[in-house]
Amino acid sequence: MADAADIHGTAFKNGSATLLARVVGADGAPITQADVASASYSVYLLDDRDADARAAVTGHDGVALSVASIVFNSLQTDSLWTVDATGYNFRHVLDASANQALPTAGRRYLVEFTLTPNSGQVILVRFRVNVI
Repeated sequence: MADAADIHGTAFKNGSATLLARVVGADGAPITQADVASASYSVYLLDDRDADARAAVTGHDGVALSVASIVFNSLQTDSLWTVDATGYNFRHVLDASANQALPTAGRRYLVEFTLTPNSGQVILVRFRVNVI
């Protein structure tokens, strides 16, 4: 079993963020659009004093996403991905046009994606974002 790990990054207050990941299924192979029945995301403001406390950010709680808009059928190795030569198959750009997703500088946020596969267990993809 691979270890669960949040992906860490930094973003500007009231800005957006492009979130990238390589997501694999239970078989260890990168997921494709056909593997995922539905997807949604939420953004939470975290409390550094209480690991269990989190508050949903207005306009970014349980937002449904089109699977085709966030999951690629092949690994991408464009200039956005600097982690390794293998690439990513998940990308989402936080939409901050109607509601700010990251409104407070000096705080940490959790952006949590829930991918519901056609079969098997739910896949969580999580990003911890420090806001400056």
